[in-house]
Amino acid sequence: MTVVFAGDIGGTKTILRLVRIENVVPNAPIALETLHETTYSSQDYPDFTPMAQQFLASASSAVGMPMIAGGCLGIAGPVVANRVELTNLSWTIDGHQLAHDLHLPFMTLINDFAAVGYGIFGLPTSAFKTLQAGQVDRTKPIAVLGAGTGLGECFLMPANTTTGSNYAVGASEGGHVEYAPTTPLEFELADYIRTTAQVDRVSLERVVSGSGILTIYQFLCDRKFAHDPVAGRYLDSTTPAAAVSQAAIVGDDAIAVQTMELFIDAYGRAAGDLALHLLPYGGLYIAGGVAAKNLPLLEAGDRFLKGFRQKGRVSSVLDAVPLHVVLDADVGAIGSAVCAVLSR
Repeated sequence: MTVVFAGDIGGTKTILRLVRIENVVPNAPIALETLHETTYSSQDYPDFTPMAQQFLASASSAVGMPMIAGGCLGIAGPVVANRVELTNLSWTIDGHQLAHDLHLPFMTLINDFAAVGYGIFGLPTSAFKTLQAGQVDRTKPIAVLGAGTGLGECFLMPANTTTGSNYAVGASEGGHVEYAPTTPLEFELADYIRTTAQVDRVSLERVVSGSGILTIYQFLCDRKFAHDPVAGRYLDSTTPAAAVSQAAIVGDDAIAVQTMELFIDAYGRAAGDLALHLLPYGGLYIAGGVAAKNLPLLEAGDRFLKGFRQKGRVSSVLDAVPLHVVLDADVGAIGSAVCAVLSR
């Protein structure tokens, strides 16, 4: 049994927890038990250390203070040499200094999407929805792609290619590659984004993300449905992207339906492109809140899988790639705990 300190740090909120790890078995989910968890408003603290100290004090009062083997924090930002600067919070966190201040053996800092990569090892099979069974080979890479506020990517490489164990997670900025339109309407969308956003290139996450859904919807309202009396009716919603996607699931709004068709087409192609880069026969996992909330749209018909599989002469290469949707929104926080125990 091992107890670790884990956290998920964001500009708005931070989730901290003490987690007990029961077993670590190659090629099997890692059993986790949360002993204590608290959610904090990040803006209420001048830096992270006072928050962490307050958490450990409250954990000691609630469950006693077990021996903590170490910790890991998933952070929305680039981590260099176990150090990160969070511009949205004006925080600077140094993992080595933090471990010293908290009297812990170590504190590992990782990118928040790398934490998602580790998190898939802490989830049961019920936390995944399989879109394509493929042929699992745990000696091969694993890829993770996820649309949320932006578009995250990471990859996992087995340290032992004989047994497929001890995966190491690599961070990526693949969400910022070029968006590749394939139809006249998509070329119009790319031109629209260049003009309205005043940019000279259109990155993939400007289309494949929660904000991308809203951009596509606004584009269709402006260019194709400008005279429709219901055009733009979701723009005043407190969660406009969610309102658009829900209307598309119900199927009672033509603009919303076409918005999500364009989005799903692009998302499927992005997943297929990532699969071509890595050949992830260990599995390709679609994480992020957008996929889980729009599962009916990913499963309906063959739009997503068509975009995933249509790769010209090498299309057959992707038939063996296992493709799964991650249903658990807590996967990043879980991944921080998994990373902590694997970092010992």
